[in-house]
Amino acid sequence: MVTIVGGGIAGTVLAGALAAEGIPVRVYESQQYVGAGAFLVLDDRAHAALIALGVSADRLDEVAHPVDALRVEYQPAEERFGPSRGHRLYLRGELMAVLTEFATATAAEFHYDTAVTDIDEGVLLSGATRLPTDDIVIAADGIDSLARQRIEPERVPRVCGSGRLLRPHRAATSIAHQEHGAALRRPDRRRRSADRRVRPLLGRNDFRLVRQGHSPGPSPGRPRIPSGGAVGRTHSHPCPGNLRRRRSLARADADVHVSNARHVPFTAAAPPRLPLILCGDADHAITPAEGVGARDAIEDAAAIFRALTAGSSPAEAMAARRRQIAADRERVVPPYRRAGN
Repeated sequence: MVTIVGGGIAGTVLAGALAAEGIPVRVYESQQYVGAGAFLVLDDRAHAALIALGVSADRLDEVAHPVDALRVEYQPAEERFGPSRGHRLYLRGELMAVLTEFATATAAEFHYDTAVTDIDEGVLLSGATRLPTDDIVIAADGIDSLARQRIEPERVPRVCGSGRLLRPHRAATSIAHQEHGAALRRPDRRRRSADRRVRPLLGRNDFRLVRQGHSPGPSPGRPRIPSGGAVGRTHSHPCPGNLRRRRSLARADADVHVSNARHVPFTAAAPPRLPLILCGDADHAITPAEGVGARDAIEDAAAIFRALTAGSSPAEAMAARRRQIAADRERVVPPYRRAGN
């Protein structure tokens, strides 16, 4: 039997896939229900992994907003434009509804509103209560992972900016994915959304995700997130050439959603080791500027699933995933991560 800590995207889809193959699995999730967060974008690799894990392609289509083009702009003289690679935008709550529907249709045990407050060598505690735990524990408990704090306390999230989802005041031609960001354009498709702050944006063809730059630094706890204001009001250390761009966005757009951008370094991480394996953001969270964090978590879940169903080591599978992720990130270096920027 497998225990999963965290019922987010990776934890839920992994639980459903394992249970569908007859592997007993239980999930502990601290929230009463999962669906917080504004939105995410998944590419063709993420969709292929979800479908391979057993998620219905038709159900994904029902809640997806296809993206037909991307524009990446760092400075006015530095811009790239091209078709998307099967990218789709989702409201996180709607995607989680599809994944939860998939997983709860299996024999997987979900224990919501059950916070894991301590972990010791694979033993899980909720307050003073010892939770039933299995030989293999997969920690998919997010960027502020308790599991990572226990086994690698030196690996703390680092703040690298704040992302803002913006709804244009006037017709726009792109979504700037972070301040040095990627522009996403999608066909006009009306969708219902439970998130009132994001819903107005989905009635438009174009939108922006703008990143404010910050000097990298440790983030010992969950940072405070400003709730509103124009782009230029965020205190930050902007990257070269972006101050003028940020001011123009502040004049052109209305602020809709704000979230902090953080990443978890893993180049010097300890090798994955049973009984406790980190998965997704718990192991290698990356700023939304890259647009691949959710895909990486889903592919982690797929790699762990393949290992467990084949009788091989999930620790070795995650070691291989780290090598793949490092190679992916080496191949695609956004302008704001280049030397000298």
